Amino acid sequence: MPGQSGGLERPVRLVLILGILLNLLALPIVVRRLVFLVRLITSGQPAPERLHGAGARVATAIKGQIVEVFGQRKLLKWTVPGMAHLVVFWAFMILSTVYVEAYGALFKPDFEIPIIGDWRILGFAQDTIALLALGGIIAFGAVRFANSPAKLGRKSRFLGSHLGGAWLVLFFIFTVLWTMFLFRGAAAALGNFTNEGAWVSQAIGRWLGGLSHGTLEFLEGLGLLLHIGVMLAFLIEVVHSKHLHIFAGPVNVAFKRPPVALGAAQPLMVNGVPVTMEDLEQMEEEPSLGAGKIEDFTWKGLLDFSTCTECGRCQSQCPAWNTDKPLSPKLMIMNLRDHAYAKGPWILAGEEAARAALPEKALAAAERPLVGATEGDPSQPSGGAVIDPDVLWSCVTCGACVEQCPVDIEHVDHIIEMRRYQTLVEGAFPHELGGLFKNMENKGNPWGMGARARLDWAKDLPFEVPVVGTDIENLDGYDYLFWVGCAGAYEDRAKKTTRAVAELLHLADVKFAVLGNGETCTGDSARRAGNEFLFQMLAQQNVEALGEAGATKIVVTCAHCFNTLKNEYPQLGGSYEVLHHTQLLNRLVRERRLVPVARPAAQPTQSTVRDVASTADTVTYHDPCYLGRHNQVYAPPRELIETLPGVTLKEMPRHGERSFCCGAGGARMWMEEKLGSRINTNRTDEALATGAQRIAVGCPFCKVMLTDGLTERQTEGRFADVEVVDIAQMLLAAVKTEPVAAGSQA
Repeated sequence: MPGQSGGLERPVRLVLILGILLNLLALPIVVRRLVFLVRLITSGQPAPERLHGAGARVATAIKGQIVEVFGQRKLLKWTVPGMAHLVVFWAFMILSTVYVEAYGALFKPDFEIPIIGDWRILGFAQDTIALLALGGIIAFGAVRFANSPAKLGRKSRFLGSHLGGAWLVLFFIFTVLWTMFLFRGAAAALGNFTNEGAWVSQAIGRWLGGLSHGTLEFLEGLGLLLHIGVMLAFLIEVVHSKHLHIFAGPVNVAFKRPPVALGAAQPLMVNGVPVTMEDLEQMEEEPSLGAGKIEDFTWKGLLDFSTCTECGRCQSQCPAWNTDKPLSPKLMIMNLRDHAYAKGPWILAGEEAARAALPEKALAAAERPLVGATEGDPSQPSGGAVIDPDVLWSCVTCGACVEQCPVDIEHVDHIIEMRRYQTLVEGAFPHELGGLFKNMENKGNPWGMGARARLDWAKDLPFEVPVVGTDIENLDGYDYLFWVGCAGAYEDRAKKTTRAVAELLHLADVKFAVLGNGETCTGDSARRAGNEFLFQMLAQQNVEALGEAGATKIVVTCAHCFNTLKNEYPQLGGSYEVLHHTQLLNRLVRERRLVPVARPAAQPTQSTVRDVASTADTVTYHDPCYLGRHNQVYAPPRELIETLPGVTLKEMPRHGERSFCCGAGGARMWMEEKLGSRINTNRTDEALATGAQRIAVGCPFCKVMLTDGLTERQTEGRFADVEVVDIAQMLLAAVKTEPVAAGSQA
């Protein structure tokens, strides 16, 4: 130390030697693991779309780092754990400067970072954030105690997570903090650390001031070695555990699908190139379709698996998991990650001779099928396949997992990829889907109804509905093509919504036309069930029909049609301005082309569940997943409800981005719900608990599912005065019966 005798330099040299040894022991372990992880992740299939458009990609990546990584936006959706993580994250960022000081102190006890080392603001920030981080880890501990799987079972979002590792990391963070204060306090007492802004360290230095010089040197050296040593141990733990997300998370955020991995499903890719049926016919070798083994996932998929924090936010929001089904998005990702790591040596081994020398674990992992029967609990397989079919087919593709994930894992994309392989290659899909595929292929709709019946909904309307190709040649001079959809054309409950929208557009003097029997199913259910080629066949027919009609602006009532036309048809050359009917109707109300003047009154119906209750004045709104989470349309339906005279909107506990699925998405509309309890009943019960007389919806799938749930409760003799109704029906009952004077074109 400066100004001390040569004898006092020996402890300094010993600290330096021990510090170097610690690094020589730890860093090779870390580097070796990182090399393995980088090689494994980059061995995945190409994902060129993650690199295309360098300028836009860089801008998106920078925004993601600012908003999600440094701003912790997604984590802060859950206030207490979010704030705790925010302060611990920023403690890591700010206290990295302390490690610069610590390594410098190995060589020079009074080392200061050049230029900024003596800034009081730096010392204050270091000590203050360290204290806040102590509070953060206490909050983490409290959250884990409160959500203990031993106490809550399936209701705990930490069920299946590596709890021991989480507590170990909290201990590491705590040790990093107290050893920092120990070595800086002792250094302050010795005069080696003089930053007066470091108020806690200086206070500890004054408290230690009465100790002997030799004792202080010992404490300074001990604190310094412990501070560096625990960081190195922490680093080893990080690269071998879920805490790899500290490094992988920012990278994953940088390469995410902007703005979020929802809306359009990813196209079927072969060697990083989107393929069609025609492309496959021209390929010399039979390609792998979808994900049939772990190495079929893209490098972004393998990065996703490695990034999982095991926080369980996805699990806590998953409709399947919350109704006692085996699918947990978290556990699925963890199983895929663990399988990838176990099979990694086999994947990376080049020559057969090298493979023959592989450890037994890697060889056993290489033989495991990706999807198939598992041993024991299918959500946590200990043997057999990696993913149980019941796990794979329980998904409703609602997107709650993707919306909640703080590190932008793309769960739904991976599920669809595995379903594609099962459907297209193995032919292994739930038997109910066989009839669905046949009806869609032969009849152009899931119900197997004839095309001539597509216009039955328009019978007896007090005005004519023009049909493109029959009444008019094309859409020149028309404001919108009204895409009716299969449900809107064939399903009795959805027909009422279709009629209501048509009447409202007519009242508002909006010129619209329909395709009639020129319309076929958009293919949403086929694509999400993995039948990509059936989807492409239907989509190409529709794109051709829309092109011939000259469609540029489309209004739809089905959230699934809305998402498919808006987000997926551009993949096949069809780009349109697509509006959900609640968006357009809300616009028309704002423009006073539709004027609600009375409380929505009852309309005669033979249905056992009335369409509009004459005495109802409280409404709760159910967000369709493919309108809300997948497309961020939350405000227009609510604004529309709030314009209705005498109507009060009462939200369910789970609404907006945390809304609970009706259970129909992901082709589940067409499958029997044999496991656990029914998703639609769970959601209906939540709606009924609000005390509202109406459950308002904006999607025919949701209307079917929630009406069925309500009917089930009404057969028990309860809730006879409650109804499920589309917002368009409510609006129609509230507007003037005479046409409103037309304003500007919609």
